Amino acid sequence: MGEGERNLYFLIFPFLLMRMLHNQIWISISRYRNAKGKNRIVDKGLEFEQVDRESNWDDQILFNGALFYIGYMIFPDQAQKAPLWSTNGVVMTILLHAGPVEFLYYWFHRALHHHYLYSRYHSHHHSSIVTEPISSVTHPFAEHIVYFMLFAIPMLSTLFTGTLSMASLFGYIMYIDFMNNMGHCNFELSPKTLFSIFPPLKYLMYTPSYHSLHHTQFRTNYALFMPIYDYVYGTMDKSSDTIYETSLKRPEDSPDVVHLTHLTTLESIYHLRLGFASLASKPYTSKLYFWLMWPLTFLSLIITWIYGHTFVVEANNFEKIKWQSWVVPRYTIQYMLHWPREAINSMIKRSILDAEMRGVKVLSLGLLNQGEELNKNGELYIRRYPKLKLNLVDGSSLVVAVVLNSIPKGTTQVLLRGNLTKVAYAIANTLCERDIKVATLYKDDYEKLKLSLSSKSTSNLILSTSYAQKTWLVGDGCTEDEQLNASKGTLFIPFSQFPPKKMRKDCFYHSTPAMITPKSFSNIHSCENWLSRRVMSAWRIAGILHGLEEWNVHECGDKMFDIQEIWQASLRHGFRPLTMPA
Repeated sequence: MGEGERNLYFLIFPFLLMRMLHNQIWISISRYRNAKGKNRIVDKGLEFEQVDRESNWDDQILFNGALFYIGYMIFPDQAQKAPLWSTNGVVMTILLHAGPVEFLYYWFHRALHHHYLYSRYHSHHHSSIVTEPISSVTHPFAEHIVYFMLFAIPMLSTLFTGTLSMASLFGYIMYIDFMNNMGHCNFELSPKTLFSIFPPLKYLMYTPSYHSLHHTQFRTNYALFMPIYDYVYGTMDKSSDTIYETSLKRPEDSPDVVHLTHLTTLESIYHLRLGFASLASKPYTSKLYFWLMWPLTFLSLIITWIYGHTFVVEANNFEKIKWQSWVVPRYTIQYMLHWPREAINSMIKRSILDAEMRGVKVLSLGLLNQGEELNKNGELYIRRYPKLKLNLVDGSSLVVAVVLNSIPKGTTQVLLRGNLTKVAYAIANTLCERDIKVATLYKDDYEKLKLSLSSKSTSNLILSTSYAQKTWLVGDGCTEDEQLNASKGTLFIPFSQFPPKKMRKDCFYHSTPAMITPKSFSNIHSCENWLSRRVMSAWRIAGILHGLEEWNVHECGDKMFDIQEIWQASLRHGFRPLTMPA
């Protein structure tokens, strides 16, 4: 094996990695741009079913890689002679693609839309009405074989004529990947000036809106990348130019409700909707292979540290409101430290003012963005900007309602353990008023809670000397040792933002306060942190309910909305309580 051959042989694997990175970049950009709404083409939302169907998008890259290795083993002499550049090979590749490849693909594609082939093969690809970049390679294996045979025409022709070069081979494959990703990204990015400067380009290069029409109309715009064949054979959709113009002019969406969250662990960057689609579609769990990705994880930490602005990560429609989720580029550990708090508060403040300027009606604070030590449950911003038109919501009332309705019927006594937050005080007060005994383990907690209760309710607050209660309401501050002391079969119900570490296999652990979203809540295809699919935290839902009901009040600081009213509103709008753990 010669040196030239060996170098080219070992270039295949890095090239495969580069293709995967290229596709992932397209996925992230597409999801970000679609969340913002600017130049978006199709408004229909994505669902988990599509994400699952498209999760094996890298299979075709691995398949191509295996074929390349086989090819270099079969033709070692030609591979050895392949230079970095060959003008003849590049020109031949361009001409063969524009001629035989595009022509044969056009007619093969039209054949795939015959009902016999469509129902057995191509319908799998067209299940994605709203496309993502990776939709471009979601095909049955038989189609992948035919596509590779078509794309092999320029590669094999240059190989047999001795004009093959690394530029023609790798450049051609990158061109295919780029055009495939662009055509399925669901936002228009082809500048009008390109077609104004060189009008014939409209026959040689399609646009995202051009191919999007094929996924919505099915019987038009069959071309691979060059629309000339649609023009020649009369299958160009007449609305192509109109959709292109409309998409280019489409402005960024103005949401009615915004939820402001933040990153949790260093690995959570991969679980964002903008990260790895397959990971984002499942509840967050740490993976061993993340250790192999530490250089990328460290790089993301540096980028988020430098980037001092929130960014849009998700957009949804529900009933009459448009809803977005914005992320503060800071991790949980940074919220725990004292010195970054001023910078974090500054980012939250800028987000609130930005939302105010854009006409947002409600902004809900998620995770530690409403921390009592950070900003007193959001009260800091209300005091600083008393003329705010948007309503700031910490969601505490719905959190209390969810926890109260998670307690099994017939319960006469609960143990309250964890840091005494605004939510903890409200839970204790409501339970005591309902004649349910609330036990605490420590005298300091007992005295603080007693001061917040009415004189009629104090008799229901007890200082416990045992761990015998079968229902524990736990928040941050509940220790692992305390869990180990619990009775067998104890039910742990969190009232905190973060779930407790599960120390007992013989006990039951309820989810953090959350509810199941209605089916009409569109474009949900990623999980919120550790929560299951289509389950949303009470803090997020509270902001949505404030927007739907048009409650013109802040819920932050010491203020709390009516618990029963917000619970009834959640049920009325189709949100459902989570079932008890089995």
